[in-house]
Formats: sequence, C-alpha cells, structure tokens
Amino acid sequence: MRVQELKLSKTMNENCALIEVILSLEAEPINERQISRITGLSSDKVLETLDILESHYSADTHGIQIMKFPDGWTFTPKESLWQSLKIHYEKERGNTLTRAALETLSIIAYSQPITKSEIENIRGVGVDGVIRSLKDKNLIKEIRRQDTPGRPALYGTTKEFLKRFNLGSIAELPRLDETDDKKFSLNGNP
Repeated sequence: MRVQELKLSKTMNENCALIEVILSLEAEPINERQISRITGLSSDKVLETLDILESHYSADTHGIQIMKFPDGWTFTPKESLWQSLKIHYEKERGNTLTRAALETLSIIAYSQPITKSEIENIRGVGVDGVIRSLKDKNLIKEIRRQDTPGRPALYGTTKEFLKRFNLGSIAELPRLDETDDKKFSLNGNP
C-alpha cells in the first residue's frame, strides 16, 4: 500500500513528509525516540508513520527502502539495485574488502565471539593485519576478554557490519549448509 494510494489525512501526509526528510538528512540510523523528540510526535504516531513510509517505499518504482537496524531507521538501496551498484560505490568509499578480510569477517560473523587464534586455526594463516583492518573499518570489535591464561580478546561484529550487509540482526545471516558449517568450526568439527 503506497502513500499515494492511501487516503491519508493532511496531518498524516505532513507526518510522512517530516519523517521522510529527517531520515534523508541523517547520516546514521535514527531511532523512534529521537524522531519523536525532533518532531514532537508520540512514539506510537512515529511508528505508525514509519510503517506507512515503509509500505510506500516497498513499491517497485522506488530504488530505496526504509530499513530498521538495531540502532534505528534509515534509507538503504534496495538489494536488487545494490548488487549492480555496490562495486562502484564501495570503491568510491574506499571500503572494499579483500578476500582474506571477507573470509575472516565471515568466520567472525558465524562464530562470534571468537579469538584471533581460533580464527587463525580455521583459516590456517595469521590474521593480525586483517583483524586490524576490519577494526579500522568498524566491522568488528573486541567484545570482551576470554577468561583463560593470556586473556585473549574475543571478537564480534558491529552495528556497522549489519548496516553494510543490509541486515537487521545477526540472525538474518544466511544459514550454512553442513559443508560450510564444518569450514567455520575448529578442526572441521561443528
């Protein structure tokens, strides 16, 4: 159901326009509470308006969509379009990932929390530089320290990781088949 197809009140049309502008001006996702504070609308009204906008932008005539991330709402390119555009825009942003970085990031995403030595055991090579690069890009972070001798860091993914890969939560990662599941576990044993 698109905004044009709905018989919305003048007030609701104004709310949609206002929240649409806020989402377009924000560089980072913004949550309902922040939108409510900026607009003066109740949280319920903000959520109702976001639902209308989400339906509106789901139409095939739009190249963007409104997506909810753990830290708020934002505009993102539709997945079907992003596939053909990401090579250009990722290079432009300087955020391309090497094969080693993608492999390491995949291991962390599917196995988190995980130590650097566990990642190295799975990959079979050192990952110091890759870990540093992924941390610099804010795709992974140290979650805590393991309570074992040496207290090694345990790594996990960040909100930026979810945003970059267009995921609402880590639970939305594609399921691994049995072969892949063995690749992501130590010594090939899930």
